[in-house]
Amino acid sequence: MMQNAPSISQHRSSSSFALGLLAYLLVGVAFGFILVKSEAASWYRIQEMFRFQSFHMYGLIGSAVVTGIVSTFLLRRLRRTSLDGQEIKITPKERSYPRYVLGGVTFGVGWGLAGVCPGPVLALLGSGVFSMLVVLVFALIGTWLYGVLQARLPH
Repeated sequence: MMQNAPSISQHRSSSSFALGLLAYLLVGVAFGFILVKSEAASWYRIQEMFRFQSFHMYGLIGSAVVTGIVSTFLLRRLRRTSLDGQEIKITPKERSYPRYVLGGVTFGVGWGLAGVCPGPVLALLGSGVFSMLVVLVFALIGTWLYGVLQARLPH
């Protein structure tokens, strides 16, 4: 028994899906390039930050926070929709300090031990820093562990 050939709309939807993935890939590559060129992925810059020897990383992080605040404000104010027309909803979070402290300490300890936050790991791998494979493996283990322990953690 022969299967029916895919319809034109199925071809269009799969090609638009592939183009969407390509767009995400290109944005990710550009983001990684910017992380490397701005030295946000530099172990030395991160150590300078932790030792309060340079403003460089604080300036980068601060500009990212300001960008996030402005973007969120504009999304709410202009009531923008996603590319497929869905309303973008930003739900308010419950203010529960234990979860923020636990998450911040966990993130900070991992960042301090690895010398890099999770964002630039793939960019560093792409630029030839293969020791980041160890960081990536442990980040994946930590993600899996969070999934296992999620019900027992404060949310």
